[in-house]
Amino acid sequence: MKLIEFIMKNNPCYKAGKKITVKGLMLHSVGCPQPKASVFINSWNKASYNNACVHAFIDGNDGTVYQTLPWNYRGWHCASGKNGSGNNTHIGVEMCEPACIKYTGGSSFTCSDKATARAVVKRTYQSAVELFAMLCKKYDLNPTADGVIISHSEGYKRGIASNHGDPEHLWRGLGLFYTMASFRNDVKKAMEGTNSFDTEGTAIMGTAVATTKQMQEYIKKVNPNIAQSVIDMIPLYLSEGKAEGVRGDIAFAQSCLETGNFGFSQSAVTLDQNNFAGMGVTRNGMKGLSFETPQLGIRCQIQHLKAYASTDALKNENIDPRFKYVTRGSAPYVEWLGIQENPKGLGWAAGAGYGEKILSILSKITGTSVSAEKVQTVKAMNGYVEVIYRGSDGLNVRKSPAMGDNVEQVIYGGIYTVTGISADGQWYRLKSGGYITTNKKYVSYRKELESNVGFKPYKVRVAIADLNIRKGPGTNYAKTGKYTGKGTFTIVEEKIGQGSTKGWGKLKSKAGWIALDYTTRC
Repeated sequence: MKLIEFIMKNNPCYKAGKKITVKGLMLHSVGCPQPKASVFINSWNKASYNNACVHAFIDGNDGTVYQTLPWNYRGWHCASGKNGSGNNTHIGVEMCEPACIKYTGGSSFTCSDKATARAVVKRTYQSAVELFAMLCKKYDLNPTADGVIISHSEGYKRGIASNHGDPEHLWRGLGLFYTMASFRNDVKKAMEGTNSFDTEGTAIMGTAVATTKQMQEYIKKVNPNIAQSVIDMIPLYLSEGKAEGVRGDIAFAQSCLETGNFGFSQSAVTLDQNNFAGMGVTRNGMKGLSFETPQLGIRCQIQHLKAYASTDALKNENIDPRFKYVTRGSAPYVEWLGIQENPKGLGWAAGAGYGEKILSILSKITGTSVSAEKVQTVKAMNGYVEVIYRGSDGLNVRKSPAMGDNVEQVIYGGIYTVTGISADGQWYRLKSGGYITTNKKYVSYRKELESNVGFKPYKVRVAIADLNIRKGPGTNYAKTGKYTGKGTFTIVEEKIGQGSTKGWGKLKSKAGWIALDYTTRC
C-alpha cells in the first residue's frame, strides 16, 4: 500500500478541528464512475465545500491511498441515523469507482467493461484491507469485533448512517465474491502478517498453507526410503516459521529442492549436517554449514529466508552466519529467490527458475498443481501492453503462463502494466498476477506510455517547497536530490508513471520530472 498525506486544509471539517475518539472504521465507495482520487480532493478542498469530508480516498487506477484528514479529526462521511452518527466515532474511507460503470438509479448500474471494472475494484479492496489493518494497529482495534469495521450500508442498518448501499452494491453488481465479512477477515489476516494480495508473486512472509500431514505424506510418496528422523522433524518447519513470520511450508519445499527430496543425491550437503537448504554453499565443491540439531538447521534456513523477504528484526537470536551478507527485503516473493528472476539481480540461488521450482513442489504438497500447466521461469520485465484484439470472444487472461483450463478472466481492450515475461517468450505477466499472450496479432507492447499527441508546453504553479524532482516519470525512478521549491515552472512533456494519478511532467530546465498531483496549472 502506498500512502500519501494530502490533508484538505481548506475543507470546513479540517478548519473546525473537532477531534473524535476513534472507535471504528467505515468503508465507503464514491457512488459515481470516477477512479481518480485527485478529482475528489481538488473538488472538496475548498472552504465553500460543506457537503462532505472523509479521512482518505483510495485511487482506482493504482490503489494509492490519499489521507485527506488527520485520522482523529471528525469527518462528515455517513450523515446520521436514529442512533446517532458514525461521524463521531468512525474514520471514513472512500474507494474510487471504475469509469466504465453507469448508474441507472439508486445503487443499480450497468458496466461496459467488466474486466477493467473488476480490476479497479480489486485494487481498491486490496489497499483498503492494508489501510484498515494499519489503522486497527494504530488505534488498537479488533477488526472482527462487533461494530469496529463496517460499511456505509451496515452503518445505516445500525442506525448511525444515512441510507446507502455501498460498497457491497459494487461488489455484487460486478460478480465479485467480496463481502464485509470477508473484508474484516482479510484485515485480520493482514494484521497477522498474511498478505493474500501480492501482485508480483508469492509472499515468503505469512502463515503456512500446507499442514504437517501434507508435507509428511508428500515426502513419503516421492521418497519411500525417507529416514524417520526427517519425518519427525517436519513440524519444526511450521513452528520455526511461525516464530519469525515466515511460511514454513515454503521453507520445507525449498529443502526438498535443495536435498533432492531428502535423498541427498547430487546434493552439496548430507543428512548429518542438519543443513537442508545448502546454507554456506557458495560454489561447487563446498561442504556448507553444519548444525548440532535439525531444529537449529531449520531455524538458520528460516532466518536466511527472512533476511531476503523482510526488513523486520529477528525474533530469535541470530544463528545465521550469512545473514549480514543479504540485502534485506530484496526478495519478498518466492519467485524472486532466483538471481536470474530477481529484478535487482539479487537472490538465494543462481540457477534459472529457482523460485518456480520451489512453488512447483509446494503445489504438489498442497495438491493444487495442474498437470496441464507448464511450470516455467518468469523473468522480471517492466512496461505496458495494449490489447488490440477486437474479437467478440475477447482475450483470455490465464492463471499461469500456459494453455489449458486455466482462464482467470476475459478482457476486451485496455492498457495493462507488465511485470514479467515467461522463459519461452509467449506470455506477459500482468501486475494483477495473470498472464496474456505476447502474440502481436492480439497485443502491442511498449516500454513506456506515449505522451499525448499534439502536446503543447504549459506552466504550472508549485505551492510546496519540497516537491521532489526525479530522473524519470515515476516513483520507480531515482530522486535527483533536488526540489523545485515554490514557484512557476514550464512543463514540456507529460507521461504516465508510478506514484502519480495526474501523471508526470518534464521540466523545461531539464532538471527532471515532477508529479503533477502537487501542481496547479496556470
